[in-house]
Amino acid sequence: MEAIKNKKVLNSDKKENKALLQKMAAGISLLLMCLFFSVATPHFLNVDNIITIALQTAVIGIMAIGVTFVIITSGIDLSLGAIIALSGVSAGLFISKGMSITVAVILAILVGMLFGTVNGLLIGKFNLPPFIATLGSMMMARGLTLVLTNAKPVYFDSAPTFSTISQGKLFGIIPYPVIYLIVLAIISGFILKKTLIGRYTYAIGSNEEAARLSGINVLKTKLFVYMYCGLMCAIAGIVLAARINSGQPTAGEGYELDAIAAVVIGGTSLSGGEGSITGTILGAFIMGVLKNGLNLMNVSQNWQMLAMGAVVIGAVYVDMLRKKKR
Repeated sequence: MEAIKNKKVLNSDKKENKALLQKMAAGISLLLMCLFFSVATPHFLNVDNIITIALQTAVIGIMAIGVTFVIITSGIDLSLGAIIALSGVSAGLFISKGMSITVAVILAILVGMLFGTVNGLLIGKFNLPPFIATLGSMMMARGLTLVLTNAKPVYFDSAPTFSTISQGKLFGIIPYPVIYLIVLAIISGFILKKTLIGRYTYAIGSNEEAARLSGINVLKTKLFVYMYCGLMCAIAGIVLAARINSGQPTAGEGYELDAIAAVVIGGTSLSGGEGSITGTILGAFIMGVLKNGLNLMNVSQNWQMLAMGAVVIGAVYVDMLRKKKR
């Protein structure tokens, strides 16, 4: 019995060390990238530019927090960008109906959570592959957004203070979206690491059948995971809508790929069972720094896409090598 206990402790220590190494790898990569761009362009280390990077990373980072939960369960969610657009447009439509900003925001968040719950039902209850289920819900959410708006932007002229949600600054320095990102990262990290639902999330990603046999309610866990992802996307959508002061039916196009890339770069395994919110935030900032640095160096968008793709492929390849070594 003592030998078995020691083995369990040893395995636990190995997992913790591996997670620490993943975070360190992402952190070191981010540091090296910052050093490179600080030498390559004198404008990179400017305080205003650093704040700009944080602001630009906030929306993708909030989305990435949500999809981290999904990928840890060995799932995927392609509806992220569409939920962003639907949530932003919903807030605008609710406000145009005379609702207060607070009520409109709450209802818009519930819309995002509803679509997340639908994803969870399709995947957990009806056993649809996550790729197909979320691809379908992406098309439905995007189509519904276009129908509700007649493919036209929804402006917040009747609620000029709505833009404060995103354009306001704490102490006149730190943009509110950055504060949202930090707070949501702390809360999500706590849920993932310190609660039963977080442990269940890892268990399902490691071995879903074993999790089910051990008494874990897989359906409820998946419902929570996809609903939480919908919640994060809805918040990101409202932040984005407030930043541009309008609900755009085409908002969020391609954002799902950026969010998933941030999660993978941050060390979350596409095979499930591994990952952390800290790693995801680092991954989001790696992408944000890379885009910003290349912009400052006047590198064209075409080459930027190539560089981002190479980084994602490299992250996935490292994950595959790590799996083979087990």
